[in-house]
Amino acid sequence: MTKDEEKQAAARASLRFVKDGEVVGLGSGSTATDAVRLLVEQVRSGLKIRGVPTSTATEKLAQSGGIPLTTLDEVPGIDVTIDGADEFDPQLNLIKGGGGNLLREKIVASASKLFVIIVDSSKQVPTLGKFPLPVEVIPFAQALVRRKIEALGAKVTVRQSSTGDPFVTDEGHHLLDCAFGRIPDPAALAHKLETMPGVVEHGLFLGMANVVLLAKGGGVEELRRS
Repeated sequence: MTKDEEKQAAARASLRFVKDGEVVGLGSGSTATDAVRLLVEQVRSGLKIRGVPTSTATEKLAQSGGIPLTTLDEVPGIDVTIDGADEFDPQLNLIKGGGGNLLREKIVASASKLFVIIVDSSKQVPTLGKFPLPVEVIPFAQALVRRKIEALGAKVTVRQSSTGDPFVTDEGHHLLDCAFGRIPDPAALAHKLETMPGVVEHGLFLGMANVVLLAKGGGVEELRRS
C-alpha cells in the first residue's frame, strides 16, 4: 500500500470502534480527516452519533457532512475518540501536534473512555523523538520558554504560518517545534515542560492511547496498551 492507502485503511478499521448512539471525539490531521469523512458516510446511512471536534477544521468538515456536534459543556464524557499521531513507540506513547491542534486533542483524549490512534507505517518508532516535539506556549512567554527548552538540549524553532508570521493555534497560542532527537525518558521530559511557566501544553501523549491501528504490509495491525 502507498502511504495514502495505509492512512485510508487505518481509518476504515477504526469504524468498528464506533457504535450507534455514542459521543465520538473527532481528531485532526490527514489520517483523522479520512476517518471523519468515513463517519460522514456512516451518518448519512443512518448511524446516530454526536461528535466533539478537536479543531475548527474538523468542526467545519463534520458540520458540512451532517455529523451532529456537541461540547464538553453538554456531555459528561466521550465514548471513543479517533485521532492520528506523528509517531508512537512500543508502549503506545505518542507525539502529536504536527497539525497544530495538540491542546484540544489532549483535552478530548483525556475525556474519552477509549482513545483509538490510526497511523500509517511511517509513524512507528522504537523511541520517541524522530518527530520534533510541539510545545504550545503563550506568546508573552515564547522567548523565555524557548531558552529554557534549548537549555535542555533541543533545537527549537517557532512554527510559521504560510504568511511567514508565527502560527497561531485555535486557542490563540504559538507553537515551538523542539528537536530533541531520541527521548529515552518521555515522562521526565513531560514533567520538565509542565513546570515551565508559559507552557500551555506539549505534544507528549503518555499512557493515553488504548489502541493503535497500524496500517502496514497490506493490512492493519491492532496494538493495545497493556
